Amino acid sequence: MSNRVNAELGSNEMDVITNSSSRRNSESLPYLHKVGVPPKQSLLKEIAGTVKETFFADDPLRNFKDQSRSRKLVLGIQAFFPIFEWGRNYSLSKFKGDLIAGLTLASLVIPQDFGYAKLANLDPQYGLYSSFVPPLVYAFMGTSRELAIGPVAMVSLLLGTLLQEEIDPIKNKVDYRRLAFTATFFAGITQAALGFLRLGFLIDFLSHAAIVGFMAGAAVTISLQQLKGLLGIKKFTKNTDIVSVMRSVWSSVHHGWNWQTILIGVSFLAFLMLAKYIGKKKKKFFWVAAIAPLISVILSTFFVYITRADKHGVQIVKNIRKGINPPSVDQIFFSGEYLAKGFRIGLVAGMIALTEAVSIGRTFASMKNYQLDGNKEMVALGTMNIVGSMTSCFLTTGGFARSAVNCMAGCNTAVSNIVMSGVVFLTLKFITPLFKYTPSAVLASIIISAVIGLIDFEAVCLIWKIDKFDFVACMGAFFGVVFISVEIGLLIALQDLAQQFLESFQGLLFTGASFNIQMLQKFLASLLSELILQFTSPTPTMILRWLADEVENLKEYSQSRIQYLIVEMSPVTDIDTSGIHALEELFKILEKRDVKLVLANPGPVVVDKLHASKFQELIGEDRIFLTVADAVMTCAPKLELVP
Repeated sequence: MSNRVNAELGSNEMDVITNSSSRRNSESLPYLHKVGVPPKQSLLKEIAGTVKETFFADDPLRNFKDQSRSRKLVLGIQAFFPIFEWGRNYSLSKFKGDLIAGLTLASLVIPQDFGYAKLANLDPQYGLYSSFVPPLVYAFMGTSRELAIGPVAMVSLLLGTLLQEEIDPIKNKVDYRRLAFTATFFAGITQAALGFLRLGFLIDFLSHAAIVGFMAGAAVTISLQQLKGLLGIKKFTKNTDIVSVMRSVWSSVHHGWNWQTILIGVSFLAFLMLAKYIGKKKKKFFWVAAIAPLISVILSTFFVYITRADKHGVQIVKNIRKGINPPSVDQIFFSGEYLAKGFRIGLVAGMIALTEAVSIGRTFASMKNYQLDGNKEMVALGTMNIVGSMTSCFLTTGGFARSAVNCMAGCNTAVSNIVMSGVVFLTLKFITPLFKYTPSAVLASIIISAVIGLIDFEAVCLIWKIDKFDFVACMGAFFGVVFISVEIGLLIALQDLAQQFLESFQGLLFTGASFNIQMLQKFLASLLSELILQFTSPTPTMILRWLADEVENLKEYSQSRIQYLIVEMSPVTDIDTSGIHALEELFKILEKRDVKLVLANPGPVVVDKLHASKFQELIGEDRIFLTVADAVMTCAPKLELVP
């Protein structure tokens, strides 16, 4: 870790502890620790250091140092397949938790998979295929314990929308399916390549506000698309914008709506929303919301079968192919006109799927106090989609709803994904014919109840309070999806990403410090109890890695632990919702490690936005200081001089 001092602190030697504090009276201190002028580095070394901190922030080769060849081989295998690392300590008690979580998860995902396959304009069995093979691959290669793998609503909608622009899914079903496998293959290639090239930091440039707006818009669009199944409309528009959808709905009100379908759909939608409300209100009843979709499918299928409602206009799933995934390597377009189209669709959809999975994985990792390796996640997600494309699966990722159920059900490791996959296998092998009479209206209800949670009103209100420009980006992405198309909303979100990336890249070229956190000073080894960092545009991963380095150094010399992490905020002239979100994530992780986060020297604009977001209530008013010296005087250990 660098031991340089910010030039703003002066070119001569300075006292770390100054004359007075803004928070308490001047007092006699036992010693002054002098910090000398840092040695100047050449531009080449500065850039090399910055590149290292950008692409190798987690120091992936740390564990390989001073190891024998055989040990390095073992560590290499464990790096690619983490299951061989944590599997050594796996126990029966952990399996009990994973078994319950996996069974609970299966009851949720099986009915959802039918609906998500429909969103992608594919037959229902492809949804089940995609919850069988990819979770198995991820269980061996992924680093998240809670992430539940399978098709998700937003990615399925995006994939289906992009695919049908190239091939009609009804008139040319075979080529449409082949293009779906091709897009999934290239999505996997993209994801794995980003991981191997250490480009995980790109996800940090995605605007939190734009993502909130895009997801809310996608939720509205998906719900509107389900009106076809919910109302029993046979002729429906292929466009996704709200104007086209509502025109299609109202034009068929007198001759296209089916009252039996509406009765089934609305009744079970009310049941699902009630179950969801109960699960959200009382956490111990989370299983009610998890099992509600399966109960809905069973009851509605039985009702349609005994009443033969399908003879009265109620649309049903009809035949679902029995058996496990057939191979599909020969169906991928490796040449011809659809090769480039498949690559383009896979690139876009793969990035969105990757962002969703890594964001969700990080959320649960911070809750459970462990660190998620973003680059390993990319490789794992990419590999599972590559393998999935060769086994009749469409694009899969980690979904928030199913991951939340997995976590609340008591999962301990990725074995819960294996259990879920096993249940899906049994379903494909023996049970699929029983779903023949499942009404499409129930699948529409399940999808609507699942995606409604993507609309985060609290986040939108918070974005408005914190940053009006972020709010414009949020609303731009939302209205772009709802009123024009999913692609336009996505383009707006990615445009915001490009802007932030260019700004940071410009800082990298002209200041050499855009991705770097400079160490301002270190206390004498025997007195070290706080770590002081300068905040420019770091990620929590970088900060935690440097913190881990300092902890190791202290252990090596048998010295006291780090109690405070002081972040020097003077370079930050403004902060948006993404920056505040990063600080919140860092605070939660540090709290789990019994290290207190302290902010020093924030500017007036930053202070205003921290108060607007109520971050000061989270961190505590007594942990924000006007200067680094104030923070040091408050946090430093009280020691007496030994004569």
